[in-house]
Amino acid sequence: MKHIQTRFILFAMFVLFPFLMEAQTLAENETDSLNTDKDQLVQVSYRKVAQSDLLGGVSVVNLEELMKKNYNTYSLDNMQGYIGGWNGNSLWGMGEYLVLVDGIPRDANNVVPTEIEQITFLKGASAVVLYGSRAAKGVVYISTKRGTTGPLQINVRANTGYHVSKSHPKYLGSAEYLTLYNEALINDGTDPDRVWAGQLGGTTQEEIYKFASGNNPYRFPNVDFYSSDYLKEAYNRTDVTTEISGGNERAHFYTNIGYYNQKDVFAFGEAENNNTSRLNIRGNIDLKLNDAISAYINANATFYDAKSANASGDNYWASAANLRPNRVAPLIPLSYIDPNALSSWNLVNNSRNIIGGEYFLGGTQTELNNIFADYYAGGYSKWTSRQFQFDTGIDFDLASVLEGLSFHTQFAVDYATSYSTSYNNSYAVFAPSWYNYNGTDVIAGLTKYGNDESSGVQNIGGSTSRQTIAFSGYFNYETSINKAHHFNAMLIAAGYQQTMSEVYHRTSNANLALQLGYNYLGKYYADFGLAGVHSAKLPEGNRSALSPSLTLGWKISEEDFLASSSVVDDLVLSVSASSLNTDLDIEEYYMYEANFNQSDGAWWGWYDGAVERSTNSRRGSNPELSFIKRKELSANLKASLWNKKVIANASVFVNTMEGLIIEPMTLYPNYFFTYWPDASFIPNVNYNNDKRTGFDFSVNYNKQIGEVDFTLGVAGTYYTTEATQRDQIYDYDYQKYEGRPIDGIWGLQADGFFQSAEEVANSPEQTFGGTVKAGDIKYIDQNDDNLIDEKDIVYLGRGGWSGAPLTTGVNLTAKWKNFTLFALGTGNFGAYAMKNSSYYWAFGDRKYSEIVRDRWTEETKATATYPSLTTKSGSNNFRDSDFWMYKTDRFNLAKVQLTYDLPKSVLTNFLFHEISTYVSGSNLLTISEERDVLELNTTSAPQTRFYNIGIKAVF
Repeated sequence: MKHIQTRFILFAMFVLFPFLMEAQTLAENETDSLNTDKDQLVQVSYRKVAQSDLLGGVSVVNLEELMKKNYNTYSLDNMQGYIGGWNGNSLWGMGEYLVLVDGIPRDANNVVPTEIEQITFLKGASAVVLYGSRAAKGVVYISTKRGTTGPLQINVRANTGYHVSKSHPKYLGSAEYLTLYNEALINDGTDPDRVWAGQLGGTTQEEIYKFASGNNPYRFPNVDFYSSDYLKEAYNRTDVTTEISGGNERAHFYTNIGYYNQKDVFAFGEAENNNTSRLNIRGNIDLKLNDAISAYINANATFYDAKSANASGDNYWASAANLRPNRVAPLIPLSYIDPNALSSWNLVNNSRNIIGGEYFLGGTQTELNNIFADYYAGGYSKWTSRQFQFDTGIDFDLASVLEGLSFHTQFAVDYATSYSTSYNNSYAVFAPSWYNYNGTDVIAGLTKYGNDESSGVQNIGGSTSRQTIAFSGYFNYETSINKAHHFNAMLIAAGYQQTMSEVYHRTSNANLALQLGYNYLGKYYADFGLAGVHSAKLPEGNRSALSPSLTLGWKISEEDFLASSSVVDDLVLSVSASSLNTDLDIEEYYMYEANFNQSDGAWWGWYDGAVERSTNSRRGSNPELSFIKRKELSANLKASLWNKKVIANASVFVNTMEGLIIEPMTLYPNYFFTYWPDASFIPNVNYNNDKRTGFDFSVNYNKQIGEVDFTLGVAGTYYTTEATQRDQIYDYDYQKYEGRPIDGIWGLQADGFFQSAEEVANSPEQTFGGTVKAGDIKYIDQNDDNLIDEKDIVYLGRGGWSGAPLTTGVNLTAKWKNFTLFALGTGNFGAYAMKNSSYYWAFGDRKYSEIVRDRWTEETKATATYPSLTTKSGSNNFRDSDFWMYKTDRFNLAKVQLTYDLPKSVLTNFLFHEISTYVSGSNLLTISEERDVLELNTTSAPQTRFYNIGIKAVF
């Protein structure tokens, strides 16, 4: 790996350095011939077009400008706050979008905002058709920064800030947990006297009191995973970025060198040293070799390292959700050991893990490897990731062959590797035997479990690799006739292939494409796109298909009746129709083939009773399996009003995904499937259809009030989903998936709690297991068959799995003199979720959270909001139903930043051209009826607010 890194860096220096030096030497007093009108151009498929000529299904964010007032650390951070169509998870709710960085399939999280110039969201089918099959659900195109003509410019930015946890789960302490566990045992029919006598899993009142008193938390533990003993109140993130750029008419260069380091929330053991770091070096050169040929080179190297304490089982957050507070004392003071217990002292004196010289590691035979001991003594691991990216392109102006003709080509090779190294230590824990001497607890003896061992050997594992090879080449032709008829055309051949370690088949995308465009007087537009796509996932004869798209546009503002308008600056209406073929939802290769397997013991011999081997059909063949089709109609309206005081963009769309692949049980006779032996002759077929309908919008309003310049932006996306065709057997219409949302949540409808045994006896039988009793959830009998079973499951609401039905954003900028105030809010509305984690579903011997305090009992039956407690499976209560549903509606104050730009007059006598300082806060506030739920993580690190201070200098 070191050799690869060294060669990459040496190669970059050897190739780039001479060009950089020459470009800088000739930089001054040159004009920017390579970046004319750069800020007015928007990257779309294989070309840049003027923003006024965009025909719809495209949204763009100028991130370089945005970063001047809103510093952030993730490339796609809260983009739904600025543009319509993007909801934070997908484009128009379709799911698996393609990310292109400078035209190459890459990861959005491997390019940081300081490296980005522009992000284009290609939403409509007409906008992505030229990219082929794997772009059929939209493209997020990230364009990195490039050099410009001018003297050498250096930008330096430094930030430091702190993550502060929003909230922590609230689990019950030992005494309350044990008291309620006793109650659960009694609810399950255990004799109360035996429970309170400490028998059959119960705990005596005297012991519970000792847990509650806290007099000896080492003998009677009360572990709070979220206390300051284990977690910090805040942890730091710091980054520094240097950008160097310049150039002349022959060459432009840009370099970005950035580093960040982020600590972790843990405050103990090896975990206190957890951290993540990233070093990136990105550079590019644009060369004008002569009047006809120009070229570019892009290179990037990214080095990730993440160090963390080892965990032999669950990580810390999973342990926090599962390990009951009374089970183990993580650390026990040596001072509690009886001075005369020589064997115990010999054990601890020979231990390698005496923490701070005062504590030994506590444990039990059950908790041999608890997370606390792991983090103190289990060693550490380091995850290492390296990404190397290189692409180059040549552009030929072929005017000597045909005026307006050009040829462009790009080739890229990316490598990404990752692996883990670790030092894995085993360790001993000690279970104390306590006695009380004159009112003082003393450890009479220790039982040792495990051994302290450290091999000192570095272990290497988890190695993964990925290679991406991409190529594109295309002819572009542009011409005009009589300055009225404007034509453009592209003929494209493109493809890429990604090879993943331990994955047999490469991910591939290959297509030919044709684009034809026409506009008359800049008033009437027509754009036709056609892609020939190919997929090896389909049978021979069906591996190729054509994907057409047609867009018509009308620039209404150019009509005579609006040409002299003082209100309308620009008004464009466009409509598109497309049919794209894709293999994105084809999960595997060879799904068109029949599948057989063999098994022993599936059959008994017909004559001698001996076990025989059988050959079983698992799936039938379908040589007609074909592409899934995205069919779409969309319309877009763009407007600029009152001399750009109001700029608006809106789209409406209807698209379908047709021919999703399933094994249809209803289309074949029942004898095509057997249960013994388990066999099926049913093939995969193109059958299921989905539909999405919606609209998006963005409006920006600019106004000066006194000395303050205000900009207000509002954006939103709303969409519905519908399963328009499904293979399903059902008994009642309310069970039918067709006509219901694709992201539907299904479950039972609750009707409160059973209040008595008589009510249970007089109600429909609930058949989900266990004995139903007072305090259990009562469900509605949907079909009046006097049974509550799977046939009573109904549609409950939308889950918003690809984004909430309604996503909104609002951003405000106020500039006064040298101060800039920026605020951003985002909202998600219309979706539901289930409270179904262990934090809410407490049964068996699970840990209890504070919500069980409102459990049903005879005394609280009128006000209870939680079922009666149980130590059994709770299969009646803990299942999907609207009892556990909650709305995920929320509005987030995502960002507030105040920036101060030092006056130019102050900087006159200094080297600096610009200095900006800023303070900001991210994820500051959630406004929601379910705020406590939405801000709570129970099996992962807490959500945080981030407070940052930064400075940027240009010289």
